[in-house]
Parts: sequence; C-alpha cells; structure tokens
Amino acid sequence: MKRRRYQRLLELLTNSVAKQQGDFAKTAELATELLCQYLDVQHASVWSWSRDQHVQFEVARFGSGKPLKTPRPLHLNQIPSYIDQLKQKRHIDANDAVADWRMSELAEVYFSVNGIASALDIAIRINGHIEGVLSLERTSTGHHWSDLEIHLASQVADQLALTLATHDAYRKDELLTLFQSAAEQSAQVSMLINLHTEAIEYINSAHEQITGIPKEKMLGASLKQLSFFKQQPKQAEMTLAKVLRGEAATGEVMLNRESGQEYWLRYHASQFITQRGNHYVLVSSEDCTEQHNYQAELERLAWRCSLTGLYNRTHFNRLLDRTYSGQLLLVDLIGFKRFNDTYGHEQGDALLIEVARRLKHFASLYADCSIARVGSDEFALLLDDSGDIDVCCHRLYQQLRNPINIGREQVDPKPALAAVDIAEVAELVAPLTCADIALQYAKKKQGTAIQFFNSALLKAFKDDAQIERDLHAAIRGRQFELYYQPLKDLQSCSYIGAEALIRWHHPKRGVLYPGAFIDIAEQSGLINAIGTWVLEAACRQLNLWQHHNINIAMHVNVSARQFFGSNLYEQVWQLLNRYRLKPGTLILEITETELMEDIRYATNLCQELADLGVGLAIDDFGTGYSSMRYLKQFPISKLKIDRSFISDLSISRESREIVSAIIAMAKALNISLTAEGVETAEQERFLTSCMCHQAQGFLYSPALREAEFSAFLQQSQPALLH
Repeated sequence: MKRRRYQRLLELLTNSVAKQQGDFAKTAELATELLCQYLDVQHASVWSWSRDQHVQFEVARFGSGKPLKTPRPLHLNQIPSYIDQLKQKRHIDANDAVADWRMSELAEVYFSVNGIASALDIAIRINGHIEGVLSLERTSTGHHWSDLEIHLASQVADQLALTLATHDAYRKDELLTLFQSAAEQSAQVSMLINLHTEAIEYINSAHEQITGIPKEKMLGASLKQLSFFKQQPKQAEMTLAKVLRGEAATGEVMLNRESGQEYWLRYHASQFITQRGNHYVLVSSEDCTEQHNYQAELERLAWRCSLTGLYNRTHFNRLLDRTYSGQLLLVDLIGFKRFNDTYGHEQGDALLIEVARRLKHFASLYADCSIARVGSDEFALLLDDSGDIDVCCHRLYQQLRNPINIGREQVDPKPALAAVDIAEVAELVAPLTCADIALQYAKKKQGTAIQFFNSALLKAFKDDAQIERDLHAAIRGRQFELYYQPLKDLQSCSYIGAEALIRWHHPKRGVLYPGAFIDIAEQSGLINAIGTWVLEAACRQLNLWQHHNINIAMHVNVSARQFFGSNLYEQVWQLLNRYRLKPGTLILEITETELMEDIRYATNLCQELADLGVGLAIDDFGTGYSSMRYLKQFPISKLKIDRSFISDLSISRESREIVSAIIAMAKALNISLTAEGVETAEQERFLTSCMCHQAQGFLYSPALREAEFSAFLQQSQPALLH
C-alpha cells in the first residue's frame, strides 16, 4: 500500500510542469509539500549550496509544525563533519537528532532549539558533486526512518538533481543562443579561428558589412585569406606570432575594401583552449575609420596654426629638436599690439595672414625651408646651409617691409629679424632661446632691424641672467635706495617737485642706475615687486616732507606691467590713506608708448587715479604714438618733453620747432609741461621764453640721496625747510 502511495508521489513530481521546464525552485516547493503529505514529517526543506560550497540557501520549505525559532547554519564551514558524512554516505538518517554524532554540529544550534526529534538529510548530487540537500524533520519521538522512506526521499533528491541539471542545460543553451544572437547583431566583427587547422570556424555578419566580402566565402577558409594577411602580411604575421606565444595582440591597420575604398580596422586577438584541449583564437575588430580620421584631424590642428596654416610652435620645437645644422630665423612685427588695438583684431589677423603668405613665398625659393608661427606675431624659419645667410636675411627683411593694403588702409610693417647658426649654438643653448635673445637686440636697433646671434650676445644674456638672480637677492636684502632729482618752476624760479629715481647698491658692482637692471626686471616680471617698493618708499618720504611743511610734489615712475597690473589702484589708495598725502602731490609717470598699449583700460584707470587726487604725467613725450585725441581723452596733469629734443635745442632748428609746438599744444590743452635733461643756461632761456612751465636736469642738480636733497633745498630755498 505504501509503495503505491510513494509511487504516486514520484509520478506527481516527475510529471509536473515545473519539473519538465527545469524550474528548480517550483519543483522544490512541490517536492516539500508532497513529502509532508505522504510521509509522517512535520518539516521538509530543500537547500542549495553555492558553487564554492561556502554558503547554503533555503530554496523551499513546507511544514505543519510550529514555526522554527532559528534556521540552519548558512555558512557550511560551521558544519564540516556533517558535510563529510553527506559526501561519504549521501544520506544521514538520525532517529535521535540531538544524540546522533553525525549531526552533532546541528544539535544545540538547531535541533534542540526547534524541538526536532529526528531528521533525514539526503544530498542532491550531480555527477557526484553535492549541489544541495533535501531535509525531512519530525518533532515527535519514537519514529524511526524506514528503508522505504529513505529510498523515497533519495528518489525525490534525484529528481531535484535532474531538475537542477535540466535548468543548467537550459540556461547554457539560452546563453549560447543569446551569445550567437548578440554576435550577429553586433557592429563589431567576431571571429573564431582553429589554430591547429588555421581555419575560420565562425565569423559574424559584421565582417561582410565592413569588408564587403560575403560571410559564406570566409567560413572554413584559411586565416591567410583574410584581407589583413593579404594586404599587410608583415604586421599580420607578427600579430599571429604574438598570439601563438599566448599573448594578446592589439593594433590598428589600414586596409582596402573590395571596392578599393580605404578603411581602418582596430583589432584584438587572444588565444584560448577549449575543454577538449583545442587551441582557438578569438578575434574581435571594428571599423575605426571615422575615429582615425578624427584623430588625424586633431593632430593636424595640434601641429598647425588655424589662422595662417603654418606649423605652430609645438611642431616647430619637435622639428628643431632633431635639427643640428642650418640657420634659424626669427621674425617679429614691431608695434603689432598697438596696430591690433588701433585697427581691431580682424585687421590684425589680415596683417598676420599676409606676412605668412610672404614667408611662404620666400620659402618656395629654397629647397628645404620650414616655417612656423611660434607666437602672436612671431614667425620662425628653418633653412639649410646652402645659401649666403646675410643675403638671405636682407632679402626676407625687405620683402616683409613692403607696404600691405588692408581694406582701405596701407600699412608699413616693421619687422625685426634674428638669425642663429644652429651648429654653433647647439651644444650651448637652445637655438630658439638664442634667436629670442638676438631678436630683443634687433628690436632696439635704429634702421634695419636685423641681428645675427654671436658670442657677445650670449655673454650679455648670461650677464643679464646673473643680474636677474642678483635682483631676487636685492629685493630680499633691501639693497635699493631712492634718489631725488629736483624739478624747477621756470616762472617762479622755485623748486616745486622731486622725481624719485631708484639706485641699486650692488654688493659687487657698486651703485647701479636703472638702465643696468630695469629692462631685465621688466622681462623677468620682478618689476612689479620693485615698483611696489619704489611707490611705498616715495610715499613714505613725501609724508615726512609734508610733516615738515616741505610743499613739493613727488614724481614716481610706473612700469607698464605695474600700471596694467590688477592692483595698482588698490595699492595707491592704501598708500594715500596710510600716509595722509595731500591731494595733487603724488604724480605717477608712465611713457606714452606704454600708455597706448590698452587705451580703454588706461583711460579708466587714469580717471580712477585722478578721482583719488593722484596726478598723471606722460614721460618721454614726443617719442611715442600719442595724438591730440588721446591726450584729450586721458585726465593728464603733466607732459614731460623727452631729453632727446632738449639736448638738440642749441643746434637743431627742427628740435626747437618741435619743442615750441609741444609747449603750444600743452598750453591749448591746459596741461603742465616739464622739460627733461636741461643741462645748459641757453636751453633754460629758450624754454623760459616759450613759457615752458618746469624743467629738470643737471643744470640744477643730478639725483640726490635724501639727506643731500634736503641740503640742496636748504641752500636754494631756505623757506621750504623749518
């Protein structure tokens, strides 16, 4: 009777939809329910072990007894003896669960707590490997597990194992189908090659889409029939050799389609071994033509100037690093920034484009000549040694000097040109550095602005570098001092101001005048720190004079870097408040050329300084690019006539006319005027007769230290000192 009932249980389980579909969870649920119905058990459960046999999970549970207080241990490392028994015997039939030594690890933590009297655990095995456990439990005593019950439970465990195996097989088939479907839908080429036969055993549709070769033609063909081996055999053989060594091979290759169209292919190939020991290579590749062309365009943009089409500085430096002979020419356009600001960036770009065109034309006359735009208005040329460099430079200089028509304007470019023999300097200094040094000297030349680099320039450069290093120490070591040159009012014959002039007490070279170090300070950026110190020291001294009722103005020179820096206004505002200086007694001097660098910014700053009660004087007037329009635009309180005009007054009619015109203009604009560099009484008489307001120069006094300046004032104007 029992056998028929048990046979019925197995039929219900075996013929269930869940079992047929390989649904392990639902099959386990059905099995536990049937076992509780057909056997005298209070709990039935199915457990699944992880692949590493570290953890077990409850898949299904059914029971009529009280709910469990605590579950079975989840971590299998807590029950090692129990696991060994299952591996050896497959089942454990514990009629007294608490006392049975085979289940001693579960006695206290599980059986006693939950009131379980007996238990039957059967391993669920696939190919001898335990995948889980079927567990039956009774809470009543006195029942023993019969052979028939053990046999039935074992058959149920076998059915669960079959369900699990079917589930895994379905899953593998599904994964394989998914993989094949994904591979066929992919835009990336997938290919399997048998390394023993060198035959292509699988290739997806993407290969035909990219190469134009039908899939059927490649299946079963030798890998040597691939376009890679036919068109790039050397690279292909190197790739194959790498794969045969067990290494992954990656790269990009340019190929031709059947139509002749070029394309780029990015590939990855790696070897693997199947379970049967066959060696295969998996090749994946994709069309990267668009990315390659985009990268090529990026590289082109990276090496080229977008405005002129010439090479840029980065590319030229790379070229120069590989060059050990020939001539390097560096071209700069003097006054380009002013032209840009005056006529606008569009016109400035047009000028640069025309200069680039002329350079290209010049280069076409030479067999090997590379050109680059290496700065805003700087161009570099690299020539071989085949021609006379002196003739070459003068020809280029004259070609660049020719007038250029830009719109309705005719522009006369002012090029400066430097030349360097690369072989002579390659072991000493970078050629481009030498060209920069020579270019600075070329810009200062009168007439033809061409400078050939030589050892004297290098020595001067090294001297300047030493001066720069010494300047750092000078700033830290307070080696600077202000001297003061008096300004005389020509109408009242009284001294009404002092120009603060810096002197450097160099520990080795003695007292140095500004001409020895100011340009270097400008180029190195140290001028800001020096200018800050000068302005502070001058205001401090002016405060002391005003404290002693010495009523004179203090003139302080301001560099272009300092003037166009971001904090001059704040610095002046702080000094005026700190030293309580009288309005109109602090006058800042800047050259007209520097003032014209940024008209809009300069106008705003000058107005802000004027609102603080600070005067503005244009130094070296007459040598720059000022016009009446700009003079009216700026809140200027004073013009200082450049000493070059004053020194020629006695011998040059043109200088006298220029000075007279400047004085008349200043009078018309109601601007105070100071003549610099007055050295003779004849010069003073001329200036006085023309109604020039003030003068300074050696006729009155050189720049003096503070104590000497005070003594000078005491001697010339005792009333000023008390």
